[in-house]
Amino acid sequence: MSEGPHVENAARPMYRRVLLKLSGDAFAPADTGYGISTAATGMLAHELADVVDIGVQCAVVVGGGNIFRGRQAPDIDRSRADYMGMLATVMNALALQDALEKVHVATRVQTAIHMAQIAEPYIPLRATRHLEKGRVVIFAAGIGVPYFSTDTTAAQRALEIGAQALLKGTKVDGVYTADPHVDPNAKRFDSIEYLDVLREGYQVMDATAITLCMENKLPIIVFDFRTESNIRRAVAGEPIGTLVHGGAA
Repeated sequence: MSEGPHVENAARPMYRRVLLKLSGDAFAPADTGYGISTAATGMLAHELADVVDIGVQCAVVVGGGNIFRGRQAPDIDRSRADYMGMLATVMNALALQDALEKVHVATRVQTAIHMAQIAEPYIPLRATRHLEKGRVVIFAAGIGVPYFSTDTTAAQRALEIGAQALLKGTKVDGVYTADPHVDPNAKRFDSIEYLDVLREGYQVMDATAITLCMENKLPIIVFDFRTESNIRRAVAGEPIGTLVHGGAA
């Protein structure tokens, strides 16, 4: 794949610009859940390359829980621990960038904490220009301040770059009434409204992220990213996972 706009070779996608949110677990070996797996990053790279090939502009926000979670370090000052978690997301971003460039997808990493030797600073207009040129943009280091999750970062970045949808890649195939790995009677929603997610406390994204999306009418698609071609299906508007939306106009 060459840098720049790509020629579509499939049906016109529903969304022309999306933001994909991935937790740190997406980068970890399946057996341990810790560290960075080249197999996992390679799989993600091929899936994203498939999306770029049909002309979709794609940004990614990555978590860092496979390396370090600030809230799981109670003996460290919370602010300092959150900054440590932000640095973990940069490691994942660089790993994904490496995997993408190995499959010839032009990629830029932008960080909310300045570290000019390895990444660009986060500048919304520059990020948009990269997307317009067919590059994948990976946002790392959260929003650069403690006490905010990468879910909130994803909603914030999606709105700033004018994404038409926020794709939330998870280990399950949508939003359920309970954890389907624990409760065999849990039921999956094909679609659900933002207010119902907030009212029932369903584990989609944190309340700040859901509220940002609700106030700005940004749809959220929750789906299993580990299933082959699911990211492409999501941008095509196929009914996979769960659509979180604002209800009838």
